[in-house]
Amino acid sequence: MLVGIISDTHDQMYRTQQAIDRLQEAGAEALIHCGDLIEPTLLSICTIRPFYFCFGNNDADVVPQLRAFGQSLGATCLEWGDLIELAGCRIAVTHGHMRYDVRRLQSLKPDYFLSGHSHVPMDLREGTCRFINPGALHRADEYTFATLNLATDELRFQTIPR
Repeated sequence: MLVGIISDTHDQMYRTQQAIDRLQEAGAEALIHCGDLIEPTLLSICTIRPFYFCFGNNDADVVPQLRAFGQSLGATCLEWGDLIELAGCRIAVTHGHMRYDVRRLQSLKPDYFLSGHSHVPMDLREGTCRFINPGALHRADEYTFATLNLATDELRFQTIPR
């Protein structure tokens, strides 16, 4: 299963649409957004299903709207972070700004730990867990997102031109 991973879109509709289009072209079968959407209508261009998203620190003022709009679109709201299972893999998803959620999710021993917040792409293995940050589509030296093939464990970062 090929999973698209995005984060820190900060209501950048055009860049987010570019990333979604490229993920669809690559054959992404699921989409995970690691928070800081800011604008609830941004969810409407995240058309890859299943679609999972969590809240980031910049989403605090629009949590009820994100939750409701996501639900109306059939997306799965993971609140401030949660564990999901795709293709037999345990995947923790959070924004990464709340230490409590990071520790809680790490204690669940996921195969993958997806987060955002730093606006910097990251790929790090610690023991049996792979920590991935797809980067950001706003306030970054390079606008990035990622694909993860759960069958082969292949991670690819992609860039959106400035």
